[in-house]
Amino acid sequence: MAFRHAALAAALALAPLPAFWADAAWAADAALTAAAAPTHREAANVARDPYRHPVESLEFWGLKPGMTVIEVAPGGGYWSEILAPYAKATHGRYIAAMGNANQKRPAKFNTAAYGTIGYTAFSNSSGPMTSGASGGADFILTARNIHDWMWTPGFAEKSMKDFYAALKPGGILAVEEHRADPRPMVPEARDGYVSTQHIIDLATAAGFKLEARSEINANPKDTKDHPFGVWTLPPTRRSAQPPAQANPNFDHTKYDAIGESDRMTLRFRKPG
Repeated sequence: MAFRHAALAAALALAPLPAFWADAAWAADAALTAAAAPTHREAANVARDPYRHPVESLEFWGLKPGMTVIEVAPGGGYWSEILAPYAKATHGRYIAAMGNANQKRPAKFNTAAYGTIGYTAFSNSSGPMTSGASGGADFILTARNIHDWMWTPGFAEKSMKDFYAALKPGGILAVEEHRADPRPMVPEARDGYVSTQHIIDLATAAGFKLEARSEINANPKDTKDHPFGVWTLPPTRRSAQPPAQANPNFDHTKYDAIGESDRMTLRFRKPG
């Protein structure tokens, strides 16, 4: 972070720019850094930062101040804890896409630190996602969800169409997913690992254009051949195949040493 600040300062010194532009650049960087700080986040989520690189990932995906952001299936709140405060600080809007219209984020997200959280429904049978923003949302994030949707026929395809419809022209679809490559993807990605090309095909079939891919969240230690799929690794650390009970004698040492999964990090854009 210090390096980026130094580089920005040097650039401003060499090429004078309007004061409002300089202020916005510094403020945006500071807002994202503050949103990712551990002060308001659960310790278990902060501990995952070395594998998920939140600031670097959001910068790569193109998050900007003032955006209307939809997070799909936010689960335990890893990204919610960052995106909601960021939206509040930069006068944007954070919307959680939940399984039905009655689902809400946990009570802690009702505190002032997170601002006003909006909601929309998203499932294999839901109608259009809504953002309340004129022309649609600016940014949609789906993190480690697509493998689950592949187990329900047509759900992954529907999801991409829903995202495309919810975004304004020029809007961003940010994808983080367990990566099967270079070995083939198993049928329906039942072990949790999806091929990069499969996700690209799903997105482009809905109309998106792949704009960039990053190795920010790569993990070369991940051999992708674990006894209980990707869930053998942290943070799930599965020791038996559901519905069996956890095996207290299972040796996690090898899998804990790998860390979290190897992941693709993709940025798609809706043309316009």
